[in-house]
Amino acid sequence: MDRKHIIDDPQTCNKAEAFEAFDDIPANPSLSRTIGDVIAARYGRRDMLKGLLGVSASAALFGASALTAPRQAAAVGAQSSSRYAFDELTWGNDETHHVADGYEADILLRWGDPVTADAPEFDVMNQSAEAQLQQFGYNNDYVGFTPLNADGSRGLLCVNHEYTNEEVMFPGLGRQDKADFAGMTKALVDIEMAAHGGSVVEIARNAHGKWSVVRDGGMNRRITPLNTAMSLDGPAAGHPRLQTSEDPSGTEVIGTLNNCAGGMTPWGTWLMAEENFHGYFWTDKLDANGKPDLSAQPEAAQMQRYGAPGRWYAWGKYYDRFNIDKEPNELNRFGWVVEVDPRNPQAKPVKHTALGRFRHEGAETTTSRDGHLVVYMGDDARFDYQYKYVSAGTVSQDSAANAKLLSEGTLYVARFDQDGSVHWLPLVHGQGPLTAENGFASQADVLIDARLAADALGATPMDRPEDAQPRGDGTAYIMLTNNSRRGEDQLDAANPRAQSSFGHIIEIKEDSGDHAATRGTWSILVKCGDPQLTEVGAQWNPETSENGWFGSPDNCAFDADGRLWVSTDQGSKWGKTGKSDGLYGMETEGSLRGHSKLFFRCPVGGELCGPYFAPDGETLFLAVQHPGTDGTKDLKGFERASTFEDPATRWPDFDPQMPPRPSVVVVTRKGGGKIAV
Repeated sequence: MDRKHIIDDPQTCNKAEAFEAFDDIPANPSLSRTIGDVIAARYGRRDMLKGLLGVSASAALFGASALTAPRQAAAVGAQSSSRYAFDELTWGNDETHHVADGYEADILLRWGDPVTADAPEFDVMNQSAEAQLQQFGYNNDYVGFTPLNADGSRGLLCVNHEYTNEEVMFPGLGRQDKADFAGMTKALVDIEMAAHGGSVVEIARNAHGKWSVVRDGGMNRRITPLNTAMSLDGPAAGHPRLQTSEDPSGTEVIGTLNNCAGGMTPWGTWLMAEENFHGYFWTDKLDANGKPDLSAQPEAAQMQRYGAPGRWYAWGKYYDRFNIDKEPNELNRFGWVVEVDPRNPQAKPVKHTALGRFRHEGAETTTSRDGHLVVYMGDDARFDYQYKYVSAGTVSQDSAANAKLLSEGTLYVARFDQDGSVHWLPLVHGQGPLTAENGFASQADVLIDARLAADALGATPMDRPEDAQPRGDGTAYIMLTNNSRRGEDQLDAANPRAQSSFGHIIEIKEDSGDHAATRGTWSILVKCGDPQLTEVGAQWNPETSENGWFGSPDNCAFDADGRLWVSTDQGSKWGKTGKSDGLYGMETEGSLRGHSKLFFRCPVGGELCGPYFAPDGETLFLAVQHPGTDGTKDLKGFERASTFEDPATRWPDFDPQMPPRPSVVVVTRKGGGKIAV
């Protein structure tokens, strides 16, 4: 299906759903050996198709306790021995959010809330770029927190703003991709640009345990693709492919966009991952099917491998730098990981080319046994790859030395083998096929074209690797959201089902418990979806309740007690489960390994992002983005696409004059204390 037919499809309610459908079309031509092939070879195709692994194979993949019966209520004994001490929430989907009994979920920040002392109050009917540059941005995704005092009662919240939904953001506008952006003006584009990027906001907790924004905080600020200057560093900085007419040095770029998940470094800086950057680039040259005509582009093959230009926004109509016909190299200046020092507003953010260019979902950090910085990153696309980066130097108390750790190091991509081993393959110029003869003239080319380099190395194509969370013992958990395009002849190990709508979670154990190791082992923690339906092939701990299973794992985090929490992003397909997106406590050890409990759920159409725990474990920050948009045709009683004037929910304000507003939620325990302990 081409772009025009996807946009015109009546099943897509908004631009984000059309974008999701467009991304169903794989950009990776190297699908001869998938992770599905590996799992099929290891366990047999027929059993994988039916979801009926034998006892020995199931134990090898999931642990001895993981032979899941049809959907059942969790046993009382199992619940009492769970490490997650809360009464499980009941699943559902409605206009508002819900949290487990005994907890409060307060709205901390909403789209449009002032974040600087001189910011105007939000006026949804009279928006402007000037105001938005001082107000909380749209679609809050990653949330990080760094304390400003010893007890953690004051700190800086660091929030990514991934994208915008103009059909519920602007009055009277409606969906623009269907109309070739006829209603978009430069003023509206500037507001969109000002609503992207990120926010640094000081927050404080009062004596009653309630958090609020410190509006006059001296470090509060917005970071946007409209006006924030950033440096490029690392092996690709200054390369001719990064040079433009506005920046002939190839070392400075304006802004960051489509910032999905991210991470915080051990020294307190914030990593913003640039994900679907391809969608922001424009061309005036289209073929009869509405697809970009790249015949005149010297880097056509690279553009196609990255799915660019997506032409999902009208920015290129008003800004030459987002039009590949005029500035083709600008495309190469996005798709990186950006480091921001939240404590220093004067410090210029840095795009680190050493971490590679792809559609980064996250950038979660840890340290190796001897102190090297390790960053786990997924390329969130069907049939793309899992990466990690290992710094050349080690983490120390020397801030100048730490500043180099993301500039000098080795990027690796994962190959998952059928014997249960994982091999990390270095993306280093001159090694193996990464030579000039194969199109990689330098290390800069390897990093700019990281996807093509990973193709050449024979990395394992995955089912949308999204967030990855490392634990200090050399274990990492990889969220694989789904892949509806995987055929039965492409069955894989970390993506073990054809046409998977529900995803799964992989556990990696690095050799010697060292995150810098180049080898390790892998297993599947859970295969998501309804365990009652044999054809789904779900795999959960048998004590998992009807409320506890989920689909499409996306973000994840460890709390102060080392427990894994998983949030979901089903997109427009939540109707396949009937459940809203939410947050689940996930057991990773012992007899309850693979057992999950529902703690929080979103309003209809919303995706749950974050999560992030304060260091003391008593505060949980969650981000609900695009409420009232995704899959609203499946909400009983509404059953249509949302608009600004007619949304499926007006969460969180429930004001008849206000559309739904993406918001950060802060969860605390009534009476105080750690979450779920």
